[in-house]
Amino acid sequence: MKIEFLGAAHEVTGSCHYVEVGNKKFLVDCGMEQGPDIYENQEIPVNAAEIDYVFVTHAHIDHSGLLPLLYSHGFRGQIYATEATTELCNIMLKDSAHIQTFEAEWKNRKAKRAGREEVTPLYTVEDAMGVMEHFCPVHYHEKYDICPEIQARFVDAGHLLGSSSIEIWLHEGTESRKIVFSGDVGQGNKPLIKEPEFVTEADYVLIESTYGDREHHAPVDFAKELARIMQETFQSGGNVVIPAFSVGRTQEILYFIRRIKEEHLMTNMENFEVYMDSPLAVEATAIFHENVSECFSEEAKKLIAEGKNPIRFPGLKMAVSSDESKMINFDMKPKVIISASGMCEAGRIRHHLKHNLWRPECTILFVGYQVPGTLGHSLLNGAREVKLFGETVNVEARIENLPGISGHGDKNKLLQWVGAIENKPQKVFVVHGDDGVCDSFAAMIRDTHGFDAVAPYPGDTYDLLTGECIQEGNHQLKQKKCPSNKAVSNVFARLVAAGERLMHVIQSCEGMANKDLAKFADQINALCDKWNR
Repeated sequence: MKIEFLGAAHEVTGSCHYVEVGNKKFLVDCGMEQGPDIYENQEIPVNAAEIDYVFVTHAHIDHSGLLPLLYSHGFRGQIYATEATTELCNIMLKDSAHIQTFEAEWKNRKAKRAGREEVTPLYTVEDAMGVMEHFCPVHYHEKYDICPEIQARFVDAGHLLGSSSIEIWLHEGTESRKIVFSGDVGQGNKPLIKEPEFVTEADYVLIESTYGDREHHAPVDFAKELARIMQETFQSGGNVVIPAFSVGRTQEILYFIRRIKEEHLMTNMENFEVYMDSPLAVEATAIFHENVSECFSEEAKKLIAEGKNPIRFPGLKMAVSSDESKMINFDMKPKVIISASGMCEAGRIRHHLKHNLWRPECTILFVGYQVPGTLGHSLLNGAREVKLFGETVNVEARIENLPGISGHGDKNKLLQWVGAIENKPQKVFVVHGDDGVCDSFAAMIRDTHGFDAVAPYPGDTYDLLTGECIQEGNHQLKQKKCPSNKAVSNVFARLVAAGERLMHVIQSCEGMANKDLAKFADQINALCDKWNR
């Protein structure tokens, strides 16, 4: 019975944790790294075909984004997630595949001109569609018997529609342990989703620490603060450009803008238009309406009962096609543009930045965490010029930040969450935070609650029976590898993974009838003969 930390150890993104119990192997989250690689994430220690289950805390790409890659490498197990997370993953993973395919095509056009080797996307839309067939939607608060070795229960983490903290009971022989994965814990008091729920008992806890070193000082009324920024920008004749995650943050911004219009919080400017420029955001907004009963807050349910749509209002326009997106910047009327990605690393937001960053009358408004090394982080920290599509763009627009809408709990909320554990856990593992924050928050847990808290590094492995570290991983800072080299080798990596999956299938055939084994062997040999010629 052991756990190995693969990703989001001393880093904020790329969450992935590997657990073995008896002869079962599973992952909790399988996320994509976003921003620079501070510590090299570890490979899954077994072939993907040997993974029996994946438990997904929520749909954000840094928690789910490598599931299609896992599938392409041979995974065919079950993936457990809430119904809302399953629906959101269905659109987000396909969108991620589309983005990677588009970027590979763009890089290949440049590579062809320069005589460089072509690259391939990390995975395809077909991989994203294939992995969705393995999702098993679950409900909050129900305890599921996954297999004799594993039971699981999901509770609302209050971070995103469908987000969860996951309680997992492990059984090996006569020994049992309960391990709790916090997922991303919300701050609470959100406009659409419920408050984060607490877990009261655990032998081991994994807790995120994104904001483990700071407190949120939210404005008294976020809608009024947003209205102030919009009023000032529109009076100057500029646009308010909001880089926002298509899922969660965009819908919250729409909720506040509806309030601004409905409560007349702006003077002589109530007919302004808002463009939601993201096909993914349009689909996600529809999913929000489908999950009212299980996921919405009481406030949002009350609005719906009164016949009000919490996130729609006059003047809201949706750009789905690329032509509709391009036309937004040809309209010179002051407006709000909400577009993805939230960290400005990819997607349509980069086009809007190119058209608006150099205009001093415009405002770029950040409403979420920006990973160090991303374009969003650079802008938020005073960059005076940036590169967009190979061109240098001067930063003349006003850069604003409204952190009060953060989807992550601050240090006080996180301490409250882990402090709800009534027994003394054998160990608390602090993950999903910046390098120094993981260590400082672990110390804070030790000082505040007296729990044995540590911040593991990628590759660190712990015996869950004894609580001891049985293998140290990578504790050395590392520069990020060149993405193009990684992409070039991906096709060969898929071939290697297919071979490993074949060996897994062969080993599982032991005990079958000799006639069937001989037929299988002949088929493999025929395939080898074909490729040896």
